Amino acid sequence: QVQLVESGGGLVQAGGSLRLSCAASGRTFSNYVMAWFRQAPGKEREFVAAITWSTGSTYYADSVKGQFTISRDNAKNTVYLQMDSLKPEDTAVYYCAANSGSLVWRIPKQYVYWGQGTQVTVSS
Repeated sequence: QVQLVESGGGLVQAGGSLRLSCAASGRTFSNYVMAWFRQAPGKEREFVAAITWSTGSTYYADSVKGQFTISRDNAKNTVYLQMDSLKPEDTAVYYCAANSGSLVWRIPKQYVYWGQGTQVTVSS
């Protein structure tokens, strides 16, 4: 059974940084795409970033390009999202997601496995 456990969320002032972690377990993820999505109150869940576990190729939403960095640690089976220069509009619940294969989808319904989410709140 695949398990994804996020951590690292919290309250931060605008301009600050946070690093989210997603610990993955339950199988070998070498042929998986790992992604981060976020959902703000009253809004749909949106794609943030993705990484292919095998090659480390990265993909970003235009809204976070140059601000967020996704990475992975193979030894720890963990994916990270480094978030810098945070803005109030980055406030959301951030979810880790996983899907087998090499296609990088930017829509939530294509991902089979999800974490429970971690709250990120950026104060102005």
